[in-house]
Amino acid sequence: MASVLSYESLVHAVAGAVGSVTAMTVFFPLDTARLRLQVDEKRKSKTTHMVLLEIIKEEGLLAPYRGWFPVISSLCCSNFVYFYTFNSLKAVWVKGQRSTTGKDLVVGFVAGVVNVLLTTPLWVVNTRLKLQGAKFRNEDIVPTNYKGIIDAFHQIIRDEGILALWNGTFPSLLLVFNPAIQFMFYEGLKRQLLKKRMKLSSLDVFIIGAISKAIATTVTYPMQTVQSILRFGHHRLNPENRTLGSLRNVLYLLHQRVKRFGIMGLYKGLEAKLLQTVLTAALMFLVYEKLTAATFTVMGLKNVRKR
Repeated sequence: MASVLSYESLVHAVAGAVGSVTAMTVFFPLDTARLRLQVDEKRKSKTTHMVLLEIIKEEGLLAPYRGWFPVISSLCCSNFVYFYTFNSLKAVWVKGQRSTTGKDLVVGFVAGVVNVLLTTPLWVVNTRLKLQGAKFRNEDIVPTNYKGIIDAFHQIIRDEGILALWNGTFPSLLLVFNPAIQFMFYEGLKRQLLKKRMKLSSLDVFIIGAISKAIATTVTYPMQTVQSILRFGHHRLNPENRTLGSLRNVLYLLHQRVKRFGIMGLYKGLEAKLLQTVLTAALMFLVYEKLTAATFTVMGLKNVRKR
């Protein structure tokens, strides 16, 4: 119990939250472009910079930062939960011993599931607020009128029921495999490089980290697209099953996407997502590692769990 409530876990949680908020703020417009490309199927522009230029021209200079506060709030809570759960479970399970790849994968998966179940309502609300007021090309999308985070929660519960706050939970749980895929490719690439040299440079680590994240994102991107559509909640779904996030609706949305736009329709917005994911992850972990190390130094504690 002491390990779960330790200052060390709290430091990791706060550092992870601050790192993610910093990185997302810097690269927020890329996420805006990605979300528009995923949700607004009839948008003709295919590239990130063209979508951002359209948004600025039609909706104003600050439009790429629409919904910044709810996204940052959700991201802060999400990363706090993930880092705290991950480090607490790791402390309980490892208990001072050297961690293994298998243990890291299991702990990461469990932390991801806990994070999804606790924070999905926040992501549903921030997805809708981020898209509110957008000029869509798809006439099937019903506009919303939320005054803020609290009002969005109130209207969703009143009009759609409390379970609507967990729209997209099923694909979100499947996306917990994203970091597992990333870790698998990262370790494989690292082993291949170590066969040719004694030690990896910082550039080596950055490149294989970027490649592994790009592969994980590409593999799981169709599920991320479905997740965004379900969270937005203003598309026509399978009339035989209105349970948002169910396996049937996930398969239905995937099928409809491919039917209308071909297999590449599943990857609309991938360019923006890859740019945002790789750059944001790199900056997040930089801030996270520096802040964690500085905090432990100030507190006079030893960071016993090196990654």
